[in-house]
Order: sequence, then structure tokens, then C-alpha cells
Amino acid sequence: MPKDKRKRFRCQHFLLAERVHEAEYAKVQRPVDGKTKRPIEPAHKLEINLEPDNYTEEKFALFEQYQRLVHKEPPSRISQNGFRSFLCGGLDQAVYEDDGIARRIGSHHMCYRLDGKLVAMGVLDLLPHCVSSVYLIYHDSVSDWAFGKLSALQEIDLARRQGYGYYYMGYYIHSCVKMRYKRTFHPTYILDPETYDWNMLDHDMVQRLDKRSYVSLSRDRTMGLAADSENTEEHKSTHGQGYEVPDSVFDANVPGVMTKEQVQEQIDIADVKFSIAGEVYSLAHLGSWRLDDGENLPLIAIAEFVACLGPELAKEIVTTFR
Repeated sequence: MPKDKRKRFRCQHFLLAERVHEAEYAKVQRPVDGKTKRPIEPAHKLEINLEPDNYTEEKFALFEQYQRLVHKEPPSRISQNGFRSFLCGGLDQAVYEDDGIARRIGSHHMCYRLDGKLVAMGVLDLLPHCVSSVYLIYHDSVSDWAFGKLSALQEIDLARRQGYGYYYMGYYIHSCVKMRYKRTFHPTYILDPETYDWNMLDHDMVQRLDKRSYVSLSRDRTMGLAADSENTEEHKSTHGQGYEVPDSVFDANVPGVMTKEQVQEQIDIADVKFSIAGEVYSLAHLGSWRLDDGENLPLIAIAEFVACLGPELAKEIVTTFR
């Protein structure tokens, strides 16, 4: 294709898989020097690599700087152990095969190095059918580079190229300035807090979020509320008409959480372990451990906890009381 036609095509079309990598050292175009007839090396070297989520001093130094300057955390609250537990050693890494396609799964770090220096790092959970963006940190020297958008483009390309299917951008807090970039990607969907349906984050939804601190599109439709409706008593909290905060997890009907009957049938509550003062006991030591004992609040709390975990994990945990 002639150069002028390529230029017009480039202006009219955005090819993510091509554009997102063109500044990387391995892909950057190198013009030929007219005198030496050799390719001219770029002035800077940008390298982007997907790595295991291991701890390194280089990564911690970037994290420490980011938390201190961007989130204004005092140095006394930033520690190596905190970084390890927060962003390292997450999901086990493995290879998942589906329909003849092998994909990496587990927690990884997407590392961005400029001239050999780590300037940004995205923390990702790679799931069988989803790339989930967990956290992003970057150096103060590149704070004007819009790394939230740049990293999202890299991660979207990873999801498309490797066939994960979906890209999850994490939490969206409408009033948080740092998260506004998330709504510039289309199409983007947010989860309804009451029905767990995915709704388009479009102009209509943004209007609702601008007007009210709590928005459930399913409830708005039931109540016939327009996008520009102000806060009503029902929307000032989730305690409005038609919704009451349940007294127990068992009354909330949360998808994926076991019911009280399922816990009684599938889990031997007497064998669930707990720890007090360093000693491990089973609920059988308490004598009365019947779930229908409404006054036994510690037991109910443990039962709700294992209902959220499921029968397999419930066998492995030890609940600690302090």
C-alpha cells in the first residue's frame, strides 16, 4: 500500500493489536540512516512483559513511591510485608486448556520498563475466560502518560489475543476521579447491586449516577424513575421500600452462597475448626452447635462464613477469634 494511502487508512481506522504495541522496542519502526544505511535506534527503549507476581525489591520500590505520592500514605504504613500480601503471591499460576487453546491463568504482573527502569506495573488475575485488572502502580515521572488508559489497552489486547473473552476493569466508584477513565471505554457494563444483571454504562446510567449516590437500574425501572430523577427516600439508602437489610446472610439470597439447609446437609458443622488463644478446637467442643439455636450468635457467624466459602474450603479453614 502506498505511503499516503497507509496514512489515510491509519487516520480512519484504529487497529488495537497494532497500535498498542507499536511503541515497544521490539516493534518500533526504525528509519534507515541516509549516510550509514543502517537502522536508527530509538532514543528510548520501552519493554512490556507479563511476569509472575513474585516479590522483588524493584517492584516494592515502585509500590512505595506510588502509595506515598499518589495515595498520600505515610511511610510508616508502607511495608514490604504489606506489599507482598496485597499484590504478590496471589492465584496459583497454571495453564488452562479449552477447545484446544492453552491460556495462562493465575496472578501476574504486567511490567512496563523504560530504558531498563520499571516505571509501571499492572496486577492481573488471569481467569479461564476473563482478564481481571486488580491494581495499577506507576512512577511519578510518568504520571502524565495516562497509564490507566495505556495499561487497559494492553490488557484488552491480551484478552482478545489470547481468547479470554472478557476484560474486567474492577470496581467503579463514580465519584472517584482516578476511576473516571474506566467509563471512556465502550461498551462497558456495570453490575446491578440488586439483580446482578450487567447494564451498559452509557449516558443514561451516568446521568443516574450523577444524580444519586445509590443506583439500581432494575429498581429504577420498576419504580418508573427517569435518569434525571433526584434522590428519593428510597434511594438515600438501601433501606427503602421493597428492600430491608437482612439479619443474616442466610436471608439475603445471594447467588453462590449456600442456604442454611444446604449447610446442614453438606457440611458437618461439628467438625468446623476454630482457634482461641492459639489452640484449635472443633465446634463439637462447644456442646450445643445446632443451627436452629438462634441465640448462638458465634455459631451462626461461623455457619454464615462457611456458607460463603462452600463445603470444600470449609473443611480446610480454621476460624480465629480475637
